[in-house]
Amino acid sequence: MSKYLNTRRIFEIIPGGVSWGIIVFFVVLAIFHPVACAVIIIIFDFYWIIRTTYLTTLLVMAHRRLNKQKEKDWLEECIKLSPEKNWEEIYHLVIFPVYKEGPDILRPSLKALEECHYPKEKMIVLLSFEERCNEAKGNAAVIEREFGNKFFAYLTTFHPDGLANEARTKGANATWAAKKAKDFLDGKNIPLEKVIVSCFDADTCVAKEYFSCLTRYFLTSPKPHQSSYQPIPVYNNNIWQAPSLARLMEISGSFCQMIESMRLEKFVTFSSHSMSFKTLVDIDYWPVDMVSDDSVIYWKAFLYFKGDYRVIPLYITVSMDVAYSSSFLKTVVIQYKQKRRWAWGVENFPFVVMGFLNEPKIGLITKIRRSFQLLENHVTWAVWAIILVFVGPLPILLGGAFFQQMAISYNLPKITGLLLNFTLATSLTWIVLSRAILPPRPKEVGWVKNIVMTLEWVTVPFIVLVLGSPPALDAQTRMMLAKYMQFNPTEKMKK
Repeated sequence: MSKYLNTRRIFEIIPGGVSWGIIVFFVVLAIFHPVACAVIIIIFDFYWIIRTTYLTTLLVMAHRRLNKQKEKDWLEECIKLSPEKNWEEIYHLVIFPVYKEGPDILRPSLKALEECHYPKEKMIVLLSFEERCNEAKGNAAVIEREFGNKFFAYLTTFHPDGLANEARTKGANATWAAKKAKDFLDGKNIPLEKVIVSCFDADTCVAKEYFSCLTRYFLTSPKPHQSSYQPIPVYNNNIWQAPSLARLMEISGSFCQMIESMRLEKFVTFSSHSMSFKTLVDIDYWPVDMVSDDSVIYWKAFLYFKGDYRVIPLYITVSMDVAYSSSFLKTVVIQYKQKRRWAWGVENFPFVVMGFLNEPKIGLITKIRRSFQLLENHVTWAVWAIILVFVGPLPILLGGAFFQQMAISYNLPKITGLLLNFTLATSLTWIVLSRAILPPRPKEVGWVKNIVMTLEWVTVPFIVLVLGSPPALDAQTRMMLAKYMQFNPTEKMKK
């Protein structure tokens, strides 16, 4: 056990060590070899231009797929399937792990399920409240009175506090709920392989065609039980009321998921997702002691199936709340903590690598490639904004009079300016696409908001400065120093 823990600590240190190593390397190089530092920065700037072009192209392609598929009658697509793919045999289990969210947050989520274009007699809804929350029983009673008879089954559970080997995480609550659901399904003699489970955040409102679309993909997948199904998350529930900073951060998060949906080799589950309930049981549910349960569940399945597991993108949306608070400073803090919690997904790296070391049936090339991809994603997140914003000017500031007389000193800010201009031009594409995924403007919101929501994109450099790389570097540093994070639920404003 001691050897195992020591090995794991090495892999916990690697992401933060690499990220800080890159930053320190640039600072030292700027002091002692400013010319070499400037050359590397220029190369990095051009690399970032190419990368941004590539990612923006993927974003446009993903948006086209989303726009093309959102108008489909997915239930009709299910009906057209051959008789052996009988969609009417499929049940949907929907789990909402709930902490402090009250009826004002839960009601729209349940209402969206009720309005789905899918038979409610094939839907099982389970709300799992935290027993440690004083308002849990009262909130549960209010919601059950409103929705208790709307579905095939409506279940309420209360996750006990302080269970052995558990941390206070969403995954622990979801696992408790799933085990209770298994007891219910066994009692009804419903085969687990005929059940698709969706684990949603409490504020998740699904599109009307979501479950029909999910059923269609499940039934037509070559290996339906060796796949997770990932919709596109958007944060439209309260986007017209949210402040600019929070709105831009959440739109960017949606765009990143759209981009990832086009990179199937790197695609993993995020936030609200769906999978075979039989598979969930086989791999022993979500982790009960990790913060990033939504992505770790993919890696648990990947290891269980010896690498033969994938995520199928669903080009249909699930909508959630923009995280913000009553003041600008509080909103910055909430957004920072949320992004740091997302960045805590870096805990997947030691989990995955340790799993690879203990699983000889996964090919070496696959192990190296997936480990590198996971590490590269998190390191890039932690350093790219710092390199562009802070490291770029260092050769000029620290290079001395001799460097400032050289031609490269003259060209470096011009290259950086070119990158900035290109980024602004690329932002025009992002602005157009952001308008395309917005819900209709509510009547109580004035038309001037349309202008504000376009002009607010000029604040992106500030947002990048504060909320780009710092939360990721913060998370990696904490893991490197064994200052492990706890799960902190994001505060939700009332709609």
